[in-house]
Amino acid sequence: MAREPVRPARQPSLPGFVVLAQKDMQQYIWIIVWAVIIGGAFVWLWRAGHLARFAAYVQQTREELRKCTWPSWDELKGSTVVVSISILILGAFTIFVDFVFSVVVRWIT
Repeated sequence: MAREPVRPARQPSLPGFVVLAQKDMQQYIWIIVWAVIIGGAFVWLWRAGHLARFAAYVQQTREELRKCTWPSWDELKGSTVVVSISILILGAFTIFVDFVFSVVVRWIT
């Protein structure tokens, strides 16, 4: 007796439409919900004038930064060396004080 080949089950489909899985549909719904929330927040910020104030703040900040003088490459390297040495000295001091306190505490107890 010859066996007939097993055919895969047909997926139900509607002509012209894509059948979405329930998980995919939930993801699309969450995307839409978040888009509405973000859009609503944007509209609220716009109507309350917060976006205009933020834009003015950014513009004023840029103007102030144009007035600043920036260090040259040599000044930047020199400042970096000073900061690095200061950090090393402070770290060594902290280790030394910690050692002294631990010795004093052991001596007391």
